[in-house]
Order: sequence, then C-alpha cells, then structure tokens
Amino acid sequence: MKIVLPQFPITGGCACGAVRYRLNAPPLSLYACHCMRCQKYTGSFTLSMPVRRVDIELLGTEPVEHNEPADSGRQSRIFFCPNCHVRVWHAPAIPELLTIMAGTLDDTSWLVPVGHIFAQYRQPGVLIDDGALCFKGPPPSREVLYEAFRRATV
Repeated sequence: MKIVLPQFPITGGCACGAVRYRLNAPPLSLYACHCMRCQKYTGSFTLSMPVRRVDIELLGTEPVEHNEPADSGRQSRIFFCPNCHVRVWHAPAIPELLTIMAGTLDDTSWLVPVGHIFAQYRQPGVLIDDGALCFKGPPPSREVLYEAFRRATV
C-alpha cells in the first residue's frame, strides 16, 4: 500500500465551518479506530490522524472540550464544535500530540489507513485491507502505527 501525501499545509474543520484548522506538516499516522465509542459518535469507525500539536493552527472558533472514559480505560479528552457538535480532535495522554478526526479535512481523497485498532468491535460489513495492520484491541505502541505510516507514504 502506498499513500501519496498532499502538499502541506492543508485545512479542515467542522460541518458548519466555525471550527477551522490548518495542518502545517504531515501527520504521524492514519488509522481506523473501531472502538465502541467511535461507533457511537459516527455510526461506524473513525479515521484517526495523530499530529504534533505544534503543527496545527486553529483558524476559527475554539472547540469545546468534553471528557469521558475510553475503551482503553483512559479518560478521553474530546473536542467538538460548539455549534454543530462535530468531533474535530482528541487530546491523547501525550501533551505534544492531538488526534485529528481525519474526516474533518477539506480534502480526504488521500486517506488510506495503515492500521485498524479495536478491530474486534468492527461492524461485519467493514473490510480490512490485507496490507494494513490489524489489532483486536489497542496497538502495542503508537510507534507501530507511526512506522507503518512512514513506510507507506511517498
């Protein structure tokens, strides 16, 4: 599998356009999360894109933070648009990172997940590409997904 990255910076935002952001550098990875929480928010899986916090620039309204337990057992810090309530990103336990919901990008044509996490919960009709990593639960480390993304990008 090869992923052709777009020219950075790229932009994204919520459905109503109030929360807008610019991503100034490539993400660290791109993976599909099939956890039950993501399914409740979206009706299916989520394409998650970890980025360095210093590489993202807020252009619009500040998103609203909501905290709740994640399937991993950790507290999840989720950021939504205060108007349309679209989930824009998460703040993981690592303060230098944000995880953008990749579907909020303006151009999603290049998005191909290099891995699937919490795949034991995936819906029956969701197929997993043979070339992608697949973990029944959480990955053993973030580095596994980062390395797969580095190998897949051109």
